[in-house]
This record gives sequence, C-alpha cells and structure tokens, in this order.
Amino acid sequence: MQMTDNPVFIDTNILVYANLALSPFHLQATEQLQAFAEQGVELWISRQIFREYLAAMTRQGDFTGTIPASSLVADVQYFAHSFQVAEDNSQVTEKLLTLMEDIPIGGKQVHDANIVATMLVYSIPRLLTHNTSDFARFSELITVLPLQPTFRSQ
Repeated sequence: MQMTDNPVFIDTNILVYANLALSPFHLQATEQLQAFAEQGVELWISRQIFREYLAAMTRQGDFTGTIPASSLVADVQYFAHSFQVAEDNSQVTEKLLTLMEDIPIGGKQVHDANIVATMLVYSIPRLLTHNTSDFARFSELITVLPLQPTFRSQ
C-alpha cells in the first residue's frame, strides 16, 4: 500500500479513546485510525505524546480505573512501532519559541504549541484531535481534523 503525501499527526486524546473501551469516543477513535490505515495515510506521533498518554492513563478516572504499568508500557511500545515518531529536538524547541513570539500562548497551551511546532518541523500538515478548540489559534499553520461521531442522531 502506498503512503499518501498528506500525513496526519495523532493527538494524545485519540490514542486514549482508542485504548479505553469504555470511552464514549472509543468507536470513533478506533474507526478513524483504521480508516487512515486503510487509506495508507502516514500517521505520526511524538515522544511528547508518549508522556501525555502515560500521564492520562495513570490518572484514576471513570474510564481508566487502575491500569497495570506493564500494560501501559506495552501500549507505548506498540505506538513506537506502529506510528512514525517525531523526536523533540532543538529544531522543535526553536519553532516553539517562534510560535510563542507570534501567537498568544501560555500555561497548558505550551504543550499544544509544542505539538504544532513538531508538526511544522516534520512537515505534517494535519492533526487528528478531539480537542479542536485547543488548536484553533494555529489554524493558519495546520489543518485540524476533528474526531467526528460516525453516526449522528437526527
């Protein structure tokens, strides 16, 4: 299968939803990832996504419960082999600093800005996320693909 020339960066929330069967967005996340795979879309994540995934999945919540560390380690190892992994290098840091000079960013928004910086350095034009409002400020730089429910009620 030939890869497309329009790769997609996968936000942490998509991986969390895809790996939590009780998540209300589990089906949409797994279906979207599968659809991209079937279309030959090159899928990217970064080392930041690994850390965010581990942080999210080790927080006690309604859908997480207590997940064994060995299971989470296996998840991250699977991601490392299943996706292209962008390194968080000095070019990404420089791009992040440029974004901070050009766009109002603060607090937790720095993490989102770092994802965008990574995408720009690695020439990844599209981002699949459920948190579209977090990335609205970057709409001139990247295309945000919202996680849409497959079925809509009428």
